[in-house]
Order: sequence, then structure tokens, then C-alpha cells
Amino acid sequence: MKILEGKRGLIFGALDEKSIAWKVALNAHEQGAKFILSNAPIALRMGKINELAEKTESRVIPADATSVDDLNKLFDESVKLLGGKLDFVLHSIGMSVNVRKGREYTNQNYDFTIKGFDVSALSFHKVLQSAWKNESMNDYGSIVALSYVAAQKTFPDYNDMAENKAYLESIARSFGYHFGNRNKVRINTISQSPTITTAGSGVKGFDTFFNYADKMSPLGNASAEDCANFCIALFSDLTKSVTMQNIFHDGGFSNTGISEDLIKEFTS
Repeated sequence: MKILEGKRGLIFGALDEKSIAWKVALNAHEQGAKFILSNAPIALRMGKINELAEKTESRVIPADATSVDDLNKLFDESVKLLGGKLDFVLHSIGMSVNVRKGREYTNQNYDFTIKGFDVSALSFHKVLQSAWKNESMNDYGSIVALSYVAAQKTFPDYNDMAENKAYLESIARSFGYHFGNRNKVRINTISQSPTITTAGSGVKGFDTFFNYADKMSPLGNASAEDCANFCIALFSDLTKSVTMQNIFHDGGFSNTGISEDLIKEFTS
């Protein structure tokens, strides 16, 4: 059963084999979807997206997700190339310049902060607004963005990305209302476990809180592959009434106060 058979989509953010967007693309292809892959020009030069396009029989269109002009062109071209409006969109874009430059949360460079906010959060609103104004989505379509529990809980080394994720989740709720009312398009965010990706591994102390979350979660950390599976479920017609939600895909981490494994570690 190919649950995305006949559906068309747009996937942002596939960089390499470690990225969740890469795995979503592979899975969407297996489930019968046709889609366009997009990333910023610099990311295209750094990554292997053309290899992914060949595997998934898809096209690559460069676009800066912070540029409204680029996004308008991307949505128009995607609809033309795919032969119709889109049924799903994945926003898997995030970057903190402060983190990359080693700036502490208490010593931010605000130019860096604004750039990271534009790339990681405001770009989601720009994607949604371009899709809205260009009427690029089919009725009952699905749009998903990837988030993290740092939007609700403090992880000191996650830095200004915490605010970016909080804003991302708010956009999904606010735009989800408008898109739902107009043509039943649903918008959700997935709060994924810490995941070993090229972007995630760049956060200071990543190995520590990856291991901590794994011991805290009753099911352990959710893998990138499982997150891709969940994205596919949200793209499909099986979730037509799910919208404006931030869904924790984290093995139970977000609802666990303490685990027996951690108690043993602290008392040993």
C-alpha cells in the first residue's frame, strides 16, 4: 500500500544521508509521491542533493527560503513541473549563527541572532505565505516543520535556536487556522528527539543530551528514520483531522520526569 500514491510535494532541507529531510524524500518516493527538492544554493554546493534527486526521480530547484521572490518562483515552478498543486510540504531548515560562531546565549551577536531567526523560523512563515498567495496547495494538503522540545524546556547550549523553535510552532498554529478555514490544509510541527544529523551534531554538548534523552525516554530516542515515517503519516490522508499541533515524537521524553536508568546512574 503506497499511502502517498498520486501526491505531489516539496521538500526543503535535504543536505546529506544523515538529514531527516533526506530520509523523508526516500520514504515519500517509496510511498508513491512525486516531489521537488529545494535548498539554499550554498547548501546545494555543500551537500549531495543531486544524488538524492537521482534516487528519487525528482528535480532540484535552488531557493533561499528567506527570500520571498525565490519562494514565489519555487512554488510556481514546482506546480508546473509536477503537473498540479501540491499535497505536502516539509520545512526542515534551521541554523544558528551564534552557535556556529561559538557565541554564548548571554553574549549574542544580534546580527547573528536575526539571521538565524530568519533562516530557522521566519522562513516557515514565508514558505506558508508564498504557498497561500500563490494558491499552491491542494485541498486537504499537509505542511510539516521540524521542531525540538527546547521550545518548551531550557537546554542552555541550544542557545537562540530555542526561541526560533518556539516561534516556528506558533506560526504553525496561527497559519494553520487560516489555511484550514480556506481549503482544509493542515499545518503541524514535529518535536523530534535529539537526532544525529549534520546540523544537530554541531550543538555544543550534543552527545551529552543525546545520551541523556535516550536514558530518559521510555522508548529511547526516536530515530531519523522513524521521524521520516511520521512525516509520511502526516502527509497522508490518514491524518486529515490533525492540524495546528506540535506533536512530540521523542520516545516519551517530553512527559517523563525521571527514569529508572537515570536514578541508577546518579545513585551508583
